Amino acid sequence: MSERSPAPGGLELVQSLVNTLDIESGADALDTADGRARFGLAEEDVAGARELRESLRVALLAHAGHPPHRTVTPLGELLAAGPLVVAVDTADGSATLAPAREGPLLSRVAAAIAQALVEGTWGRLKACEAVDCHWAYYDRSPAGRGRWCSMQVCGARAKMRRYRAK
Repeated sequence: MSERSPAPGGLELVQSLVNTLDIESGADALDTADGRARFGLAEEDVAGARELRESLRVALLAHAGHPPHRTVTPLGELLAAGPLVVAVDTADGSATLAPAREGPLLSRVAAAIAQALVEGTWGRLKACEAVDCHWAYYDRSPAGRGRWCSMQVCGARAKMRRYRAK
């Protein structure tokens, strides 16, 4: 839906996961083999990935100052099951949080969020205000007050609704 550029670093994974569901059309990329392969998911992992996706969406809505779209398992509870380790680069001594095991989507998401917290970018990943959208986008506005995934689509629709209501 959005023409915005992807979120930086590991947040692109989070953004991509949240955006596997097009709320307006109901199309869910996790229903397809290609969509699941993109995240390294087996068919039996889809229910957990969907739960994670919607918990992430609630967090991203909160970043934008919007109420939850539905009741979900709190993101912190889900992430507690995604073990991380401190990975130290022997060449330069730099350290990052990384998944304890390669593969599990939950651990990769937890590592991406942890890195975004360190970089100060986590709060800029948001979900669109439009109830028929809730698309994840990275807010690059100077003040960090973006409300829509796309000013040309969702923002224009909201402004038109307000104008017509007058």
